[in-house]
Amino acid sequence: MNITDKLVIAMVGLPARGKSTIANKIKHFLNRNGIKSRIFNNGVLRRRYGPPESALAEFYHPDNKSASSFREKIALMNINSSLKYLEKNGQVAVLDATNVSKKRRELIRQSFGDLPVIFIECVNENKEIIEMNIKKKVRTGEFDGLSIKEAMNNFQKRIDYYRLIYSPLADEENFIILDSLNSKILKEVVSKELPFYDLLRDLLVTDIVKSLLLIRHGETYFNLENRIGGDSPLTPKGREQAHLLGLHFSKKKIPKIFTSTKVRCIETASIIASYQKGSEIIPLKEFDEINSGICEGMSYQEIQRDMPEVYYSRKRDKFNYVYPGGEGYVTMRERISLGIKKALFLSSGGEEIMIVGHRAVNRMILSHFLYKREEDVPYIYVPQDQYYHIIATERKKVFQLKYFSLSN
Repeated sequence: MNITDKLVIAMVGLPARGKSTIANKIKHFLNRNGIKSRIFNNGVLRRRYGPPESALAEFYHPDNKSASSFREKIALMNINSSLKYLEKNGQVAVLDATNVSKKRRELIRQSFGDLPVIFIECVNENKEIIEMNIKKKVRTGEFDGLSIKEAMNNFQKRIDYYRLIYSPLADEENFIILDSLNSKILKEVVSKELPFYDLLRDLLVTDIVKSLLLIRHGETYFNLENRIGGDSPLTPKGREQAHLLGLHFSKKKIPKIFTSTKVRCIETASIIASYQKGSEIIPLKEFDEINSGICEGMSYQEIQRDMPEVYYSRKRDKFNYVYPGGEGYVTMRERISLGIKKALFLSSGGEEIMIVGHRAVNRMILSHFLYKREEDVPYIYVPQDQYYHIIATERKKVFQLKYFSLSN
């Protein structure tokens, strides 16, 4: 076997930290670049061959010797399967498991002999995201018979047991510690040249979107009066727009729809989701519309008449202007970026992503992928009768503005 074009990637980290999302991202990315890659997931084998109680927390207690022995057998099964894959025509094997103990990582290192191995540790302590990720995991059939609350408590206890044996990466020959939410490398140690390393590293710090549908909420009563901010519901026309969107996307599978926490976005998303099977609506405060402070609920005409200093100051530099008591495009940038990271983190690799947002928010989301000049961002066209389809990969960037009426 020629080891110059072979690589073993072993994921590391506590459950719900994004290891499988990153593993899938790596596989899709490398395969698109002509590098034969496959994931070997311990959890898949455990669910296939393990006893029913393998879903319960006590199965992961370090003192549960029989369960520990079973999990070691599963790990060896995947190691052997990945070795066979690499001995044939496979180039990259991704071992998707917690691998949090030094003992397990040493087993991996020894099993592959002279084949290069790199460990990627996913870290993320954002409590909101971890809770959302746990909730996603416990909705699988594995936890049938438990309420969502019981299943989440059970899963959290599983994580606590893993913490007892968790030894972060430190002494391994090749490793990357990755902030899996923010796509940021916190530490890397590479002692020798590794196949495909430049590609892999570039992937880990890049936001890749296979298909993002960016929607603006339907018409609201505030829109009719040209008022900004607030929490206005949809008009009958706005609900009709949402139904047209639902029909337009009814033949697509959209597992998750991310929205702001505002009524108009959630209402639009709920109508779209009614045309789907099992589509989950996930409100994120990061996608809330720009806070216009003392101008909330006012029309632009009222601002010009009653607060001319605000109106003309903002007009001179719309991107950098911050509403008194509120925010501006410039101060939204960090939270919008975090919202995008959350949506990508909570979405499985390759699935359709939909965001139902607001005009200013969607402008900022577009600028995240488009790299528009700051002064141009507040003028990006975001209509209510069209939507953006975004593809942003290492090889292709596509931004299409599409109509969604039945005639189109």
